[in-house]
Amino acid sequence: MKENVKEAGKDYTDEYPKWNSSMKSTHKILIPNMLPWHFTIMEELLRAEGYDVEILKNDTRSVIDEGLKHVHNDTCYPCLCVVGQYIDALKSGQYDLEHTAVLITQTGGGCRASNYLPLIRKAMKIEFPTVPVVSLNFSGLEKDSSFAVSKKLFLKLAFAIIYGDTVMWCYNQTKPYEVVQGAADVARDEIFAEILDKFRNGGYRKYKKINKEIIKKFAAVERSGEKKVKVGIVGEIYVKYSELANNKLEKFLLDEGCEPVVPTLFDFILFMALNKINDCDMYGRDKKEGFVYKLVYRLLHGMQLNVKKIFEKEGSFNPIHDIEHLRKYADQVINQGVKMGEGWLIPAEIAAFCETGVPNVICAQPFGCLPNHIAGKGTIRTLKNMYKDENIVAVDYDPSATKVNQENRIKLMLATARENLYGNG
Repeated sequence: MKENVKEAGKDYTDEYPKWNSSMKSTHKILIPNMLPWHFTIMEELLRAEGYDVEILKNDTRSVIDEGLKHVHNDTCYPCLCVVGQYIDALKSGQYDLEHTAVLITQTGGGCRASNYLPLIRKAMKIEFPTVPVVSLNFSGLEKDSSFAVSKKLFLKLAFAIIYGDTVMWCYNQTKPYEVVQGAADVARDEIFAEILDKFRNGGYRKYKKINKEIIKKFAAVERSGEKKVKVGIVGEIYVKYSELANNKLEKFLLDEGCEPVVPTLFDFILFMALNKINDCDMYGRDKKEGFVYKLVYRLLHGMQLNVKKIFEKEGSFNPIHDIEHLRKYADQVINQGVKMGEGWLIPAEIAAFCETGVPNVICAQPFGCLPNHIAGKGTIRTLKNMYKDENIVAVDYDPSATKVNQENRIKLMLATARENLYGNG
């Protein structure tokens, strides 16, 4: 019996192709499209470093079907989407299977996302045993198959998050109101080109100047003054941002004549840093580590405040949120020790929306994400008691949930939102 267990473990932990630095010049790396806005920049940064990378765009039903074949249906929906997107792409015949790898990020936290790797490797062993699975992490995981990130590249990726956030934030406040159809898209494409030029030729660290340029570019787009229903999107990070997982939720809201309001990725980065600090303060973790994270947090939070001030001074758009304000909102609902998944960040974002004129909220809940359901659905009643005008719908995203049913639930919420905004007339 022990030998059988040992052999089974060996299949998934020892016998798999390992990524190494020599493969940089020989392999194409496929990356699941979790962050459409940010990956537009990051993809080019990795290519500039000599990596042959491709952000996967396949999003048909076959992706979900492939995921169901290789991932137990009790495993969280984001994992199923990621595995399915890999397998579906590799089956397309577009890639040289002897010179292709797949990359996954790992946070190192308690979320099952940190444990996707063996599931992906298991699927690859069955379908494509020559394809290595690469881990991008900063937690010391998977040391024998990790993606090496230099300090310079790490810094560039960090600035890419800041700029991706600002472009997303401005675009969503411009697109619903554009007088000339397509003007917001033109501004987006032009500013992405200018940002990438900054990364190629220097000056990418001047984040204050670049953020001013981004805001100025979108502010120049002529916008109507009509009122639109504003809809905030919160929930598990993959489903919140990924078009594959949320069935192109932002586009759906735009097509419905709404303004989608998506929290910045930088909020999540600061949320992760604060959790490390709270681990030390609440659970007695390494005090030295906590001290380092406090320094990092002060630096990053200072940058967030600077960007927020730029928005406030320019005046054309609602400013981004301040993570310290989010923490205060969270404290009214749930303890900051609740940190698994998106934890206290979800009710904090909902409360922040209600406080800043966005009472309509979609809470995107993937199947299998237990902490997300607790911190999301579990706090809705408390939030409704705090904000009487709150109009929130929790939408489940899983293999059996149809797009029609999801959109119908959202349309019911929008009907109430329109009545509240425009009245019965």
